[in-house]
Amino acid sequence: MRLLLFSLVVSLFCSLAVAENKIYITQIGDSDDTSITIVQNGDDNIVELSMNHDDNTLDFDQEVTGSSTGSNIISWVTYWGSGLSWGGDLDGTGNEIKIKQWQNIGSNTNRVGFHIPTNDNEVDICQGGIFSSSTDTTCSFDSYEYGGHTANLDLHNGGADVRISQTTGTNSSRSEGHYVQVYTYGGDDADVFVHQRGNGDKKAYITIRSDDSSVDLVQKSDGDHTATIDLRGSYGTDLTLRQDSQQDQTYTLTNDCQTSGGCTVNVTQN
Repeated sequence: MRLLLFSLVVSLFCSLAVAENKIYITQIGDSDDTSITIVQNGDDNIVELSMNHDDNTLDFDQEVTGSSTGSNIISWVTYWGSGLSWGGDLDGTGNEIKIKQWQNIGSNTNRVGFHIPTNDNEVDICQGGIFSSSTDTTCSFDSYEYGGHTANLDLHNGGADVRISQTTGTNSSRSEGHYVQVYTYGGDDADVFVHQRGNGDKKAYITIRSDDSSVDLVQKSDGDHTATIDLRGSYGTDLTLRQDSQQDQTYTLTNDCQTSGGCTVNVTQN
């Protein structure tokens, strides 16, 4: 299986300049510890995958540049279910997923969507650049990123470590915004960090149905900021929310804190 996937990646890497770079991966069997690296540079970069193994490393890098038109899409779906027909299902535990998406054409978007019904997975999504903490894994792009980012994650059974970063470049006048939706269910110790900045509206919807978890959400720069946060579980989830804009800043918080020591909530609006 490793040799087959390696050959697939190499052959597609050689055809990056053509339009509609599409990769579909289905991995079923007994093999764990698979490493997949995919680099796409051109129009309509698409990766869809379904895997059911443990301790895999996935590293995806998509770029739309120059005169290209199209979008960067990784396992984007509007619903959840069996992933064999459309990708987006990661059923193994202990997986490490790193995604970078960048584009400097005003008509394009970056989209990521995953359903991960297992525990102890690390997911890093960098759309346009930045992370700056928790804890930062550097993702650097130039200042012409146009934005229009969407990230949608559905994670189950605890131990999730999630970092999502979305930005437009300082030299970009585009007003396309950023959208994040994260849902965790079951288990303990889900840690979610989201950083949205640059031009355009920022919207974040975060639901935590896990115990002893943490949420750190940062929304900065121009545009309206909206955060809808729902925190539940037998033991509390700590929240830090920072909104910094000259436009509207709103948040809605539902916090079902059942711990004897209470829960920590810090909200700052500038």
